[in-house]
Amino acid sequence: MLATVTLNITPGPDLLYVIAQSIGQGRGAGIVSSLGIASGCLVHTTAVTFGITGLFLVVPAAYDIVRYVGAAYLVYLGYKVLTSPSGLPTSPEIKRRSLRGIFWQGVVTNVLNPKVALFFMAFLPQFVDRNAESVPLQMLFLGLMFIASGTIVCITVALVASGAGDWVRTRAGANGILKWVSGFLFVGLGLRLALLERK
Repeated sequence: MLATVTLNITPGPDLLYVIAQSIGQGRGAGIVSSLGIASGCLVHTTAVTFGITGLFLVVPAAYDIVRYVGAAYLVYLGYKVLTSPSGLPTSPEIKRRSLRGIFWQGVVTNVLNPKVALFFMAFLPQFVDRNAESVPLQMLFLGLMFIASGTIVCITVALVASGAGDWVRTRAGANGILKWVSGFLFVGLGLRLALLERK
């Protein structure tokens, strides 16, 4: 748990994604995006548990395909925010309806980041007792511990960032500022993912 908390409080793509959603669309969007990321991590944990992630090591092209698709998706999300009329929906009905989409955005952005898959594959086995029974069950349990810690951190960040967003939103001209900040965060995350080299 010490290792998971230390890693989860280190700023990374997931936290930046949560900040962008929280600032741009408020507390609910930030919390829901955190849950989407947690669900994406559950996919990675399951893939590591059953050895699917090893495909990225055996077939390097698979890693690059997933990486570029994920990067393109993030840039697309940034483009949508930057070209929207306000970038900040105000109708409660629109917000409620969009939470499902925000959740799935969190899932997709996490699942389409092969760096996360390789991280889980490198991190979780370090804490497995290979002499004990049910190694896959241990991997799954350790992954769930990591996800629980990360979700708590992400939701905390969402609450803080949405509060900051609410404060800024009450200032004149803030809608435009929040729109550009959120949009460029998404684009920046996409470019970062596209340019990162596998290690």
